[in-house]
Amino acid sequence: MNKRKQVYRYLLFDIIGSGLAWTLFNLYRKKVIESNLFGINIPFTPDYKFFLGLVFFTLFWISMFGLVGLYHDPYRKSRLKEFGSSLTITIIGTVVLFFVLLIDDYVVAYQNYYKILFVMFLFVFILTYIPRLVITTQTIHRIHKRIIGFPTIIIGSGKKAIQTYQDINAEKISQGFKILGFIDLPNGVRVDQSLILGNVNDIPEVVAQYGIEEVILAIDNESPQTLTTVLNLLVPLNVNIKAIPSMYDILLGKVKLNRIIGTTLVDVSFEPMPAWQANIKEVLDYFMAIVGLILSSPVALALMIVIKVTSKGPIIYKQERIGQHGKPFHIYKFRSMYVDAEAGGPALSNQADPRVTPVGRFMRKTRLDEIPNFINVLKGEMSIVGPRPERQFYIDQIVKVAPHYLHLQKVKPGITSWGQVKYGYAENIDQMVERLKYDLLYLENMSLYIDFKIMIYTILTIFKGKGV
Repeated sequence: MNKRKQVYRYLLFDIIGSGLAWTLFNLYRKKVIESNLFGINIPFTPDYKFFLGLVFFTLFWISMFGLVGLYHDPYRKSRLKEFGSSLTITIIGTVVLFFVLLIDDYVVAYQNYYKILFVMFLFVFILTYIPRLVITTQTIHRIHKRIIGFPTIIIGSGKKAIQTYQDINAEKISQGFKILGFIDLPNGVRVDQSLILGNVNDIPEVVAQYGIEEVILAIDNESPQTLTTVLNLLVPLNVNIKAIPSMYDILLGKVKLNRIIGTTLVDVSFEPMPAWQANIKEVLDYFMAIVGLILSSPVALALMIVIKVTSKGPIIYKQERIGQHGKPFHIYKFRSMYVDAEAGGPALSNQADPRVTPVGRFMRKTRLDEIPNFINVLKGEMSIVGPRPERQFYIDQIVKVAPHYLHLQKVKPGITSWGQVKYGYAENIDQMVERLKYDLLYLENMSLYIDFKIMIYTILTIFKGKGV
């Protein structure tokens, strides 16, 4: 199962389909619209304008399809949802292209504009959606026949876990779960010991070792503390979480089905933002990082000279932080401390920290020390807005007090955050835990609107010099 290859298949047929749609549409314009307008048979002769339009037209539709997530998770698609997304984005894209490319076209009557719109929509929708439907249908059939399966573990080792295992393996039409084993819970093991892959604390290692993509919660009357521990360990990981609904959940109307065949499972995984917003956010991250580096280059150059002249040591300081899904990366910043400032071990800074250089104090107040963070954004390790990344040393201490901190690792860390704007820099673990509630609020309310508000307040903080 090669996800990248599957995405390339969708892309290839969308490129071919949109290119063919542009060709047929131009043929229609020449042979029908313009020939009727001028009263003569106008030949369709591709020229440089046609080929420029072909490139623009194809890139435009690929971008639009990518925007609504049609290339995301290529092996887990719903044909009904894909139809709705394709129809909606094709209508929107057609209207946009009409005003960009076709509003000045010569027509016999205004009714021709409606024909042009309809014909373009029809060509694009049929020639891109039909091949996509064929690929998706083939993929779904391969999943149903167990030719394609997603590595899965069941959290639990009691009666409910065994029943779930048996039900899934007995399905005549597979949902795609390829169960590799169980995670043992404190309620006593009833399953075959050879199928036990580890206990609760081993969940991150088991997921990494076996390449787990799906996790099913099948827990027998475990304590709320055990369930909370399991969720805190699972949420930061890049896995899909599902659960067996209880009769209590069903009676309360909490169970919303998205499948009518197979074992009844409830999606526990959450997406912080709609797919289209998440895709726009990612595009904006790269765009703003490039613009940020360009606009800040004079200031950055001046700071680099001053840092080098006023204190010994490297200009750029890099430090390991923990990013999305718990993956370590090196964050880049302008050095604001003297060399060997942490020779005695990790320590948080404060307003009167003697380890901070005079230039570093100014940079921290204005957040200018974080200009190199834009490099991390371009590398895909950070976002412009998101919870600030921490070192593993402090994460280990925070989770002892607030285990839900790990939920922040569901998203990319950011250059600025709601917690940073509302609370500022933390000087100790208690303050880090206090700041955590703002970052969790951000996670629950993620949107482009909130991101823009945070960026505006960050800019105000920079100009007011209240970064510390």
